[in-house]
Amino acid sequence: MDGTAIYQGVCALFIGFAVGLPLSLPQQLTVILTAVLASIGTAGVPGAGAIMLLLVLTSVGLPIEQGSPVAAAYAMILGIDAILDMGRTCINVTGDLTGTVIVAKSEKLLDMKKWK
Repeated sequence: MDGTAIYQGVCALFIGFAVGLPLSLPQQLTVILTAVLASIGTAGVPGAGAIMLLLVLTSVGLPIEQGSPVAAAYAMILGIDAILDMGRTCINVTGDLTGTVIVAKSEKLLDMKKWK
């Protein structure tokens, strides 16, 4: 979920700048809230984050309409989404592993002898 939330925030900012409509602070806060909620509900399916990006963009007044500059910027992102998806997956796995190690260490279930 970490990678998806970061991806959606970065893409929303990119699209805003690409179409000449930089996001204001309240819009950026809306992106944060919407991206976190959308990433929680995103299925672990490749490309699901790109679909949830539509929700995030609509929440800040950047709807995808045929022939619009927002649609063109969204299409640019979709063109490289497979590469971005690999990065999201790496961030998600790293975040999950970090959380697991922290919990295991706090519960004294992590055998540090195996890691030295």
